[in-house]
Amino acid sequence: MSDPVVLTEQIDGVQVVTLNRPEARNAINTATAEAIAAAMDELDRRDDLVASVITGAGSTFCAGMDLKAFLAGERPSVPGRGFAGIVEQPPAKPVIAAVEGHAIAGGFEIVLACDLIVAADNAVFGLPEVKRGLVAAGGGLLRLPERVPYHLAVEWALTGEFVPARLAHEVHLVSRLTEPGAARDTALDLARGIARNGPLAVRATKEIIRAARDWPSGEAFTRQQEFVEPVRSSADAKEGALAFKEKRAPVWQGR
Repeated sequence: MSDPVVLTEQIDGVQVVTLNRPEARNAINTATAEAIAAAMDELDRRDDLVASVITGAGSTFCAGMDLKAFLAGERPSVPGRGFAGIVEQPPAKPVIAAVEGHAIAGGFEIVLACDLIVAADNAVFGLPEVKRGLVAAGGGLLRLPERVPYHLAVEWALTGEFVPARLAHEVHLVSRLTEPGAARDTALDLARGIARNGPLAVRATKEIIRAARDWPSGEAFTRQQEFVEPVRSSADAKEGALAFKEKRAPVWQGR
């Protein structure tokens, strides 16, 4: 029996997803895309999971699409979720990328689909598609200008050159920089901090931040109410206030 192409585990309310094809630099084939999509569906479905960390086994986060599989006729995309089972429709709950080594091409696009990025200081990012006569169509060109200054995004995308993690951290693309080998544990600590908060509030907070970019400014406060009101009237909101009054840790129920 071969090892699963994606490993999942649950730790303290955090789902940890590990791309597990180190022999192929964790490149994405159809089976991997389907497994990632299944993990994202599970994350959104389970009340006991508040956040997720996605990382890669071995020394590489992800080298992008598996070109051998592509030439064999595979399409590493999942209806509704897109390439790698995540780039077109990330989950409603927060996802943190924990990057060691290279996150390039589709691998970088997976990272950009995440909400936070933790990277080892020797990690490398890049969209080298133009060097191969291709276009970074997995969300890289759509998300990168939202994450870094416009002219940097254009330079990185048009040259296809690799970007060291230290530079990505300097321009605030990477949230936390770590020693090599420590990205997963640092990302897990960050995710645990998120998971200690009210799960309904965490989900609504991400949904508002993501959706508000498309709201007309005059409608923003009205539109956010559809996310805010169910949380404000929830049992968890009452528990949060009571726990603060009683000076204890809240016991969330997710309702």
